[in-house]
Amino acid sequence: MAARQHPRRRLAAGLSMRAFVPNAITAAALCSGLTGIRFAIGGDYERAVQAVILAGLLDGIDGRAARMLKAQTRFGAELDSLADSISFGVAPALIVYLWTLHQLPSLGWIAALAFAICCVLRLARFNSRMDMLDQPHKQAGFLTGVPAPLGAGLGFLPLYLWIASGVPIFANPIVVGVWMVLMAFMMISNLPTLSWSRMRPPSSLRLGVIALVGLTVAALLTEPWWTLAVITIVYLALIPIGIKTYFKVRRQAPRSAIPVRGAVSSTSEDVPHDPA
Repeated sequence: MAARQHPRRRLAAGLSMRAFVPNAITAAALCSGLTGIRFAIGGDYERAVQAVILAGLLDGIDGRAARMLKAQTRFGAELDSLADSISFGVAPALIVYLWTLHQLPSLGWIAALAFAICCVLRLARFNSRMDMLDQPHKQAGFLTGVPAPLGAGLGFLPLYLWIASGVPIFANPIVVGVWMVLMAFMMISNLPTLSWSRMRPPSSLRLGVIALVGLTVAALLTEPWWTLAVITIVYLALIPIGIKTYFKVRRQAPRSAIPVRGAVSSTSEDVPHDPA
């Protein structure tokens, strides 16, 4: 009798419904970032920036949705990185180029390319280190460099100020080009930056922080561009504080005593599960 042949293993029919939800949010973030480019082509830079900000909010939700639904997948991780590279790398670079950098056709385009490429390199670095346990910044609860969504927000700072004030210097292509290149290298730098897990106010200040968050939302509704500029400047001021805090933590605790945080989630390169 001929040997019985084993049936071929069936391929998975598709994503489960649990995995569908966070990946659908990621797709929505991608579409929002791309729509920002469309608004910029039409000269509507306010809505262009708003579209990228919406993409950032959705990017923060998809990772949490994946963890809540226990739907972390490798597909979700890859989709998220690809979406982030477009929404927070390509889209901001093109928006700023169409806004003012086009006045310097060669140098302006190089500055825009630098921003987009550095964002992609940051995400590639994160993916390459996804399974590595030996990550000093991550083990200590810090990020490495500026996260991609925040990098996009930082890159828009001259645009925030220009929309809010109308002062021509903020739209100067040389100034904006230099700023974009600096923010590009901040994303791929090895500087330790504060993660959400490190931004935990003491119990005595938590009511005040809740009130501050409420006032910030009110400010965003009444004076959105000045408020975004202030938030961006505050984050920049926190970078040296994060560096100082990191080295203080490393001095106080030996390497072996710093716990390795949990496994990397399947989505969102820059939410509290911390990138490289």
